[in-house]
Amino acid sequence: MRTLRLEMLADTPLAFLETLDNAAHEQETEWRSRAARAAREGSVGLAAIDTSSGHWLGTMSAYLDGHGDAMLVSVYVTPAWRGTALGLTDALLDEVEAWARAAVPDGNLRLHVHEDNPRARAFYTRRGYVETGETIPYPLDRTQNEVEMVLDLS
Repeated sequence: MRTLRLEMLADTPLAFLETLDNAAHEQETEWRSRAARAAREGSVGLAAIDTSSGHWLGTMSAYLDGHGDAMLVSVYVTPAWRGTALGLTDALLDEVEAWARAAVPDGNLRLHVHEDNPRARAFYTRRGYVETGETIPYPLDRTQNEVEMVLDLS
């Protein structure tokens, strides 16, 4: 998990809410705590792992937001496994969406994506997510925004 998280932050730093430097200095107990979050009630965390090498290829998580919706977070697939031909990102999102539909069948699956991340925005649009028109300041640079996108689960 740590290795993939550091790769994520190096590859697409604006897609996440922490810096590579901060993550690199986290202790083992923090990484174990992060891994345990996926097992909490109201959460799901998935990892795609190359069974021959044990390397993590991608990850995706979601949690119930307490307002009747689910929130998609920590989305990443290593560059060699991206694209529709390989289907890894779609497969991970299929599983998260199935979990969300079971958890909040009349709700939405929401996400926030950096305004300057056209690849991610295009992926979510292809998958049926729509921009709500809402933005929030990007926590690492409040002069930038994250765009809210939503998928109706009903």
